[in-house]
Amino acid sequence: MKGTFPVERFASLRTPFYYYNMDLLRATLDAINAEARKHEAFVVHYAVKANANPQVLRAIRQAGLGADCVSGGEIEACVRAGFPSSKIVYAGVGKSDWEINIGLDNDIFCFNVESIPELEVINELAAAKGKVARVAFRLNPNVGAHTHANITTGLAENKFGIAMSDMETVIAEAGKLSNVKFVGLHFHIGSQILDMGDFQALCNRINDLQDQLDRHYIHVEHINVGGGLGVDYQHPNRLSIPDFKAYFDTYARRLKLRPGQTLHFELGRAVVAQCGSLITRTLYIKKGAVKKFCIVDAGFTDLIRPALYQAYHKIENISSDEPTDTYDVVGPICESTDVFAKQIDLNQAHRGDLIAIRSAGAYGEIMASQYNCRPLPKGYTSDEL
Repeated sequence: MKGTFPVERFASLRTPFYYYNMDLLRATLDAINAEARKHEAFVVHYAVKANANPQVLRAIRQAGLGADCVSGGEIEACVRAGFPSSKIVYAGVGKSDWEINIGLDNDIFCFNVESIPELEVINELAAAKGKVARVAFRLNPNVGAHTHANITTGLAENKFGIAMSDMETVIAEAGKLSNVKFVGLHFHIGSQILDMGDFQALCNRINDLQDQLDRHYIHVEHINVGGGLGVDYQHPNRLSIPDFKAYFDTYARRLKLRPGQTLHFELGRAVVAQCGSLITRTLYIKKGAVKKFCIVDAGFTDLIRPALYQAYHKIENISSDEPTDTYDVVGPICESTDVFAKQIDLNQAHRGDLIAIRSAGAYGEIMASQYNCRPLPKGYTSDEL
């Protein structure tokens, strides 16, 4: 694995840090564009919550994707990165007034609204600025996804979205307000979805809803199906680019768009996960009573997914070509959950060896914390190393 990483250039860098393979990111973006552009009505936004590293954002903007933001800070980051305001959408179940005002001040494409009280606040704030805010209503389709319970968002029990039974009511309410304009419907059923059947189920639900709206002569300009496409955490080298063809083709075949409608996507993990790795250094090899520990200087403050979701990440010793041994790879945080993997095979590790935790480009650097007063990890790209 040494050939995959510029190990000699890593030697002088303080660990832990994130490393982004920009060639892979650009190849992933090319694959997205190649498939999405086969369908005239498709518009792709990048879900910024996955990774807001400035250099990563700039590469995504240069590829022509829009931005899906879930906070005012993300809107500001995207504006700094050069995303056109006309390609920025703002979602989120709890938008503060200052965040809404940032969206209004930048004339973003639309707000994905999740409740009538939120709609009323947006209308009030837009009126104060003499503006009309474009809004799409996020509906909760009550569609399950074959993924971790903590990243399922489309069930009736989840906090996200408006109940389908209230769809016509909220559309009618928007029509009474002079400073909002209803432009679309928004859906998102979850994350790390690999079963295209889940997306097919969403298409079926949207088709039914559109039929219902047709009966009331309500036309929707934009349908936003969110994102959710997963990546292969087991094989980041062999399957480094997700199957975007199958993903986009599923919607092209199953979703019955009306004439003139555009279909919006909000891909996050699928764009950036595989290009990023967390690079950490071995501190100690500790032989316990029943197992051997590879203690590294990264912890769940740097990559929380294994502790939070019991998520799997492939781990490689990029400093060693020695025969493998079996280790628990653990961090220095004073918590029992600070474990990256248990009983995995690594090339024999020694103090000072560099360890790569793969597929960490999504929900890695962006979710880092300073628990235990630890510094936040830096991010470096292949373009600069």
